[in-house]
Amino acid sequence: MDEKLSISKVVLKIVGFSFSVLILLFVVYALYRSGQYAYDFGYRVFTETAVDTVEESEDKVVQITGDMGAIEIGNLLEKKGLIRNAELFFVQLKLSAYAKEIKEGTYTLSTSMTAREMMQVMSAEEVEDTETEE
Repeated sequence: MDEKLSISKVVLKIVGFSFSVLILLFVVYALYRSGQYAYDFGYRVFTETAVDTVEESEDKVVQITGDMGAIEIGNLLEKKGLIRNAELFFVQLKLSAYAKEIKEGTYTLSTSMTAREMMQVMSAEEVEDTETEE
């Protein structure tokens, strides 16, 4: 009887230890995936490309009103297919010099524009031509 009790204690300790290791592995995996997502999102904040190439681009008309915040503008641009992710645009706008410069109005934006180029247009700043003439 005493031997059965000690065997059940050993089995219980092994099961408890295995469960603790399993929980620890889950926490480590969750931290790894969270870190990977945060890195990818942060990287995209500064390197996100346009939705389309110049050859495949489409022009879209958007109406910005004075009561729209950064997230509403991002949602509108995402809905129109001008950007891939409204939350990413929100962070890009908040980190940019255009955060408080977006003016209300109607704008024609292209799917070949980057988020920064769209911000330049919506803040009524002249977009610099990056191509050189030869």
